[in-house]
Amino acid sequence: MTERSSGYRPTLEDVAHRAGVSKSTVSRVINREPRVRAAVAERVRQAVDELGYVPNQAARSLVTRRNNAVAVVVTEPQNRLFVDPYFNCLLRGIRQELVQQGAQPVLLFIEEPDDYPRVGNFLGGGHVDGALLFSLRTDDPLPAMVEHMGLPAVFGGRPADGSGHRSHTYTYVDADNRGGAREAVRYLLSLGRRRIATITGPLNQASAIDRLDGYRDVLLDALPQLVAESDFTLQGGADAMVRLLDRCPDLDAVFVASDLMASGALRILRERGLRVPEDVAVVGFDDLATIAEATEPPLTTVHQDIEGMGRLMAQLLFKRTADPSASTEGGPPMSSVVTPVRLAVRQSA
Repeated sequence: MTERSSGYRPTLEDVAHRAGVSKSTVSRVINREPRVRAAVAERVRQAVDELGYVPNQAARSLVTRRNNAVAVVVTEPQNRLFVDPYFNCLLRGIRQELVQQGAQPVLLFIEEPDDYPRVGNFLGGGHVDGALLFSLRTDDPLPAMVEHMGLPAVFGGRPADGSGHRSHTYTYVDADNRGGAREAVRYLLSLGRRRIATITGPLNQASAIDRLDGYRDVLLDALPQLVAESDFTLQGGADAMVRLLDRCPDLDAVFVASDLMASGALRILRERGLRVPEDVAVVGFDDLATIAEATEPPLTTVHQDIEGMGRLMAQLLFKRTADPSASTEGGPPMSSVVTPVRLAVRQSA
């Protein structure tokens, strides 16, 4: 129960008096600085609650030079972000960690080339403490932009090679895409499948390139007609499955680089009168429960902890903002993280 009366706003001095500590101690507790004994910090927090004290955010920003806001930059159309469960999981993990840190996400979309100057101006305008960026392409200027600004940033997925980016200098969180693809294809081979096709994501994204490389690691002599590039969408998976069946009607398995595309591929297989897995075995990638457990038959897929990756991205960003030297070109690089994957076997293969 607070003691705030109408028209009166408790001050830092009021909290210090109530808790029996100095104003500087109250300030350290409010700013989550570690140099305060646990019992004292608890006494301060109790006084804050009792008095209903609310920090002056503008003044606090001047002292801490923090906005408690993080840009989440997505180079995807807005409509795709809200229909693809992958992004929902990733954003949920990011938001959970930001809430724990008392920070607010600011969602920015890049859909057209003209969006880059607008987003760049916002990122460089001192409105946010750092940025989380994902869905980058090989020719994306965002990595160089944030590096030039000196803005702390963490990437969702390894920035793709081929554009002059020195990707080893960027901190990123990624799954073991190549290893997961190898495991999926080896599993199909263990089932006796020999005409194994693949549907890839767009080959200007590192995750799609890595999953195709994993497929080729196992099938060194795979025919080009067994590879169909797509776009990580439901319809894209369906269209790619049509192309594969027209080119290779005797294929007996397909590794699909996302669950959403695999769902589209399964629809085409049903329409063509092909049984899954008897005629064609299907393996996806993501293990999104809303898709993998709802397909007919349930989808065998490569599991990655998407929500956990979102949380980890935010955690690494807060480490960078706490140590600005790690965000500059001359500072020590912060280690990127590649999370493990595993095969989740269901009925489609």
